[in-house]
Amino acid sequence: MDFDADFAVVVPDLAGWRTESLSELPETAAYTLAPDWVCEILSPSTGADDRALKMPFYAAAGVLHLWLIDPLLMTLEAYRLEGPRWVVLGVWHGVDRVRVEPFDAIELPLGRLWGGRRPKRAQP
Repeated sequence: MDFDADFAVVVPDLAGWRTESLSELPETAAYTLAPDWVCEILSPSTGADDRALKMPFYAAAGVLHLWLIDPLLMTLEAYRLEGPRWVVLGVWHGVDRVRVEPFDAIELPLGRLWGGRRPKRAQP
């Protein structure tokens, strides 16, 4: 992926920094320090860009963890950066209760993300 890091602007839907990485919030409109974790909420209009453009950018920037949440499919995909590549940590669906990096110290009930909707069962 070709980009000029001095001019590249990418805005994740959610981002987080470990205290060790960012001990004080900067008093600027934009952060230049790559987050430790980003989360993109996929939609039909942004999903392709999130995967094809943002994922490689985040890897090149050194973001350590990436989550992709698809509210229509009710899925969470989690990735860890190992060298230059994303490694899939897992894909969870529906009302699963998960512990996933970098927040694996807490249990996340996925069902709360879908606003009370329940996943449809596959037809045999």
